[in-house]
Amino acid sequence: MEETKEGLTCKGVAERLTLGITRVLESMPGVMDVRFVEREPAEKRCLLSWEQKNTCVLPEDLRDFYLTTDGFTLTWSAKLENESVPLGCMVLNGVANLRPLCQSSSVFSLPNAPSLADLDWDEEQVEESECGLVEPHFDSRSRIFELDPCSGNGKVCLVYKDCTEGVVAQKCEVWFLDRSLYWHYLTPSFTAYYRLMITNLGLPEWQNAFTPYGPSPQAKQWASLYQPLSFHCEPSMADLTGDPPVNKLDPSKAFRGKAKLPAPKKKQSPQGGVGGTAKGQGSSGRHSGGRR
Repeated sequence: MEETKEGLTCKGVAERLTLGITRVLESMPGVMDVRFVEREPAEKRCLLSWEQKNTCVLPEDLRDFYLTTDGFTLTWSAKLENESVPLGCMVLNGVANLRPLCQSSSVFSLPNAPSLADLDWDEEQVEESECGLVEPHFDSRSRIFELDPCSGNGKVCLVYKDCTEGVVAQKCEVWFLDRSLYWHYLTPSFTAYYRLMITNLGLPEWQNAFTPYGPSPQAKQWASLYQPLSFHCEPSMADLTGDPPVNKLDPSKAFRGKAKLPAPKKKQSPQGGVGGTAKGQGSSGRHSGGRR
């Protein structure tokens, strides 16, 4: 009896944690193999150790999230020609994997080896993103931590800006770093990004919708299939002019036969006629000479 109560309690926690997205996915046609990985809550000492090590204060919403579950993983597949194709993936790193982005991954790297901090060679350089906000820096002015690896299509990062060495950073934002190392603003808080991730169902490259180039054509097809209400295609030239996107065809012009022009008559030049007469005389002369 106690095991049944614990199972129902865990199921209720998972239901509230996923905002009921598992039931929504299971009700969609073609969706199969919906898996949510349940994790134990993170310990408070781990959170305090992370804050002391990185000289940052975790936002209250992210702290409450880690005290509920140490990370988040939800995956689902789509049925395509009687085969299961992995499609949706929602991942949030746990406390242990919330590592600095600019940290060297190898202990054997050379001391003078180039790093991401070399991209910010000008300390006074201040760049603004498409939304008008100051972009994060790879040097000591910003403290960046990887929140979601995005299956290799970029990185969603927890960013602390305007940092000073030795001073604890408190305010953070969520940004998307694409594969060309350009920053794109996502949300001002972790809760807003969490809801945004759930709304987009973890579809491939959904973060690229916040970039100027957008998702790939294949990702757009998946989004139009499973997000027909929230997915917006790029406006075409017909939409910009206000005309309906219909091909205008005039049958009278399209199937009208072309009038055939008369073939030009060949004109014989007088020089050609004289030359031909001369050649005829020359040939007759040769024949007459042979007879003699």
